[in-house]
Amino acid sequence: MNSQTLSKQLVTIFRRRFRPVTGSRFCLTALIASLLLATGMARAASPNFVVIFIDDQGYGDLSCFGSKTIQTPNIDRLADEGRKFTSFMVASPVCTPSRAALMTGCYPKRVGMHQHVLFPQSTKGLNPEEHTIADHLKSQGYATACFGKWHLGHHPEVLPTSNGFDTYFGIPYSNDMNHPDNKGKPKGGPDGMDILWKDPQSTLTKWKTPLIQDEAIIEVPVDQRTVTRRYTQKAIDFIKANQDGPFLVYLPHSMPHIPLYVPDDVRDPNPKNAYTNTIEHIDAEVGRLLNTIDELKLTENTYVIYTTDNGPWLTFKHHGGSAGPLREGKGTTFEGGQRVPCLIRGPGIPAGTVCNELTGTIDLLPTIAALTGKSLPKERKIDGLDVSDLWMGKATESPRTEFVYYTSQGNLEGIRQGDWKLLIKKPRRPRNRPNNQAGNKPPQVLLFDLSNDVGEQNNVANERPEMVKRLRARMEALDAEISANAREPWIKGSSS
Repeated sequence: MNSQTLSKQLVTIFRRRFRPVTGSRFCLTALIASLLLATGMARAASPNFVVIFIDDQGYGDLSCFGSKTIQTPNIDRLADEGRKFTSFMVASPVCTPSRAALMTGCYPKRVGMHQHVLFPQSTKGLNPEEHTIADHLKSQGYATACFGKWHLGHHPEVLPTSNGFDTYFGIPYSNDMNHPDNKGKPKGGPDGMDILWKDPQSTLTKWKTPLIQDEAIIEVPVDQRTVTRRYTQKAIDFIKANQDGPFLVYLPHSMPHIPLYVPDDVRDPNPKNAYTNTIEHIDAEVGRLLNTIDELKLTENTYVIYTTDNGPWLTFKHHGGSAGPLREGKGTTFEGGQRVPCLIRGPGIPAGTVCNELTGTIDLLPTIAALTGKSLPKERKIDGLDVSDLWMGKATESPRTEFVYYTSQGNLEGIRQGDWKLLIKKPRRPRNRPNNQAGNKPPQVLLFDLSNDVGEQNNVANERPEMVKRLRARMEALDAEISANAREPWIKGSSS
């Protein structure tokens, strides 16, 4: 309801209830003005949230994060008009556990979603008993929507509509997965992706990825050429319909996870430019969304958060991104796998500023809770921290002083305290040996000072054995607490 409609309704109510007296028109006007002011204050106290979550985009894939080959002027606006976070972490180097952490404010192991990604044959998902960002905001009267890739379970019991969202439109898992059994997929690798890029119709002939509206499949296969644009349009329509707020839009784009597709009207036919073409298309769609927020005069009351689920899929070469100065990418606990670009614009956030302090997606839920003034349920322990002062530039140091690293399979592998990062990498099990026979090789111990070695090239573990010992003990203690208090995921056919 806009202010003009509210004003007319208030006039009608008061004219029916109150007999005209001298000066009543003035009193009525003053009273309406007061009520409108109160309504405006209430709205200001309930900011809107738009979370744009990109899939497999690297730390070095935005021009505001140093890319020389990809132009992202619309996303760069968020850096110019908001705050850039350069030490922003995701809790896993792969899709499903990373998304579970964002939604719940927990390390994935705490909510039973740590063991790699879900597939069309998977029988588990994020437990609806968990308290998500959407749950928290919906309990305060927010309209909530998810448009894009969910990947926290494709069964109706665990889709977004069972986890706090009023509506959902998107794919339930990665865009390289086929309904219903993940069989019949085309050739992989960069060469296979080249073939698909040269044949845009392959989105309809080579894949069987489903598109879901709320709980029902409405399109198989989804036309991946248009899906980025359709997600954005759904978000725009939702914001327009709920502009009198408050609202939450969670926009987890399917791209640039392979296979890459863009609309025919913007497509560069050269497969060597596929990744750049895809990111620049996403940038254009972000621009449409930001323009809508601005045109509706919602900018001053809307937090826009832009980040990604993990690092780039480097094995796909020109179909994957860049980690910039960071080491490795998706699937690893090196910084290239878990340090991601993050930009936040919104009320109180100082424009054109940079924050180098440690924070991450697990801090979004408690920070959003702090910004809306409603406490989180005390009975559900989380790992996230309120970093709202860091967002606003009021704090020079983050309350997050440490961060634990888990592998894509959910195994403990490292810890960061301040600028020091320890990784204990166990040797991989040879394929021809049972699980309990990983060979006689000792674990690889790596210690890095990220303050002057963000690329993790200089291992100083042998020079600082006491620090290695202390950090190892701390990471094992933190993991022991998480393991001891871990909650069960939803399992199909179980009572949970």
